Amino acid sequence: MSAPPLPEAFGNYALGDFVEVTSPASISWLPQTPGWLLVAAVMAWYIGRWAWQQLVHWYRNRYRKEALARLESISSSASCLNELSTLLKITAVAAYDRPETAQLTGRPWPEFLNRKCDSDPFDEELSALLAEGIYRQVSLSDSQRERLLGAARVWITGHREQEHVV
Repeated sequence: MSAPPLPEAFGNYALGDFVEVTSPASISWLPQTPGWLLVAAVMAWYIGRWAWQQLVHWYRNRYRKEALARLESISSSASCLNELSTLLKITAVAAYDRPETAQLTGRPWPEFLNRKCDSDPFDEELSALLAEGIYRQVSLSDSQRERLLGAARVWITGHREQEHVV
C-alpha cells in the first residue's frame, strides 16, 4: 500500500508567499573616518616612544642589578673592604665617564660618591675607610662592615644617572 498523492497546495496557506529574512552584512571593525586613524597613529607613536624609553632606562641601569648581586656576595667575604672598593669603582666607571672616575683615589673618591647621590651615604668614618683602609689593611668590625655595605647599597641604588641624550 502506498500513501495517497499530496495536493499541490500543501501546508499553511498564509505562509505561501513568505520569504525568509536574511541577516545584514557584518559590520567592519575598521574605523570609517580618518580622524580615528589619526588617533590610532598618535597613540601607537606614544606607546612606541614609552616602550623605547623603558628599554633604554632598563639598558642603562642594568649595571645596578649586577652590582647589587655582587654586593650580596661581598657581604660574606673576608676581604670586604678591598672588594667593596673595587665594586664601587666598577659601578662608578659604568655609570659615569671613565676619565672622570678612574683616577679618583684617597679623599676625592668618597667625596665623588657622596656628590653623585642625593643623600651622603658615606659619613666621615666610612669615607676614611674607603679612602685609606685598603692601603692600611684595616680589619673591619661587624658594625663597620654592615654600615659600609648599607652605604654602598644606598649609593648603588640611589646615585644620579649621567645625563644622556636620546
